[in-house]
Amino acid sequence: MLQWLRPTPRPINDALWEHACRRAAWLDGLDDERRARLRVLATRFLHEKTITPIGELQLQAGDGVLLAALCCLPLLAFGEVGLEHRSHMDAAGVLHEWDDELIGESWDSGPLILSWADVQADLAAPHEGYCVAVHEMVHKLDALDGAMDGTPPLPREWQREWAGTFQRAYDAFCAQVDAGEETLIDPYAAEAPEEFFAVASEYHFSAPDLLQQALPEVAAQLRRFYGEPPRIAMR
Repeated sequence: MLQWLRPTPRPINDALWEHACRRAAWLDGLDDERRARLRVLATRFLHEKTITPIGELQLQAGDGVLLAALCCLPLLAFGEVGLEHRSHMDAAGVLHEWDDELIGESWDSGPLILSWADVQADLAAPHEGYCVAVHEMVHKLDALDGAMDGTPPLPREWQREWAGTFQRAYDAFCAQVDAGEETLIDPYAAEAPEEFFAVASEYHFSAPDLLQQALPEVAAQLRRFYGEPPRIAMR
């Protein structure tokens, strides 16, 4: 056993953690037990990943803590195994500006890239159904079983139930979009099954009542997978 050779993650400073929770309504809306669990996950994230500002972007220490916490929100129930990406996934890049207005991007064996401007916009409107950090991290979870297809690693029976539920909901949603009907959630979810999963996950954390209204069976699966969504006070 050589575990003693692995360095211990440096704890997150109390003041930085409390400030991060105040900045993000999704973090502030967690109960004490889940917020403590999130802190453990974020601590490991910061220990094992590298946050690299791109271009002229400058981040403060508290920004890194905030990004780590947001990326770990989808792992609250799934656990630390969600951080065990392939060997090439050892850096989380933070993108401030991009010529084609990229909001975020995630490769199954590469970096997770986020637009800092969009992260800030999401924080300013926590009830709108958008959280790019969650969206891109969900793609990482989706790919853990070797296929980015809208189904994360699950026990076999649950995987079958999940796949059936999501496929029916996705097909119906695509029919709505193709017919030009107005949808309650972002029509980008119709792009592919993996985008449907990621977009629905954003709504789970930021607009759960709307997700329940639009896609009740999907909402139930996501509550089982992620746990109950944060309680976000209206501002």
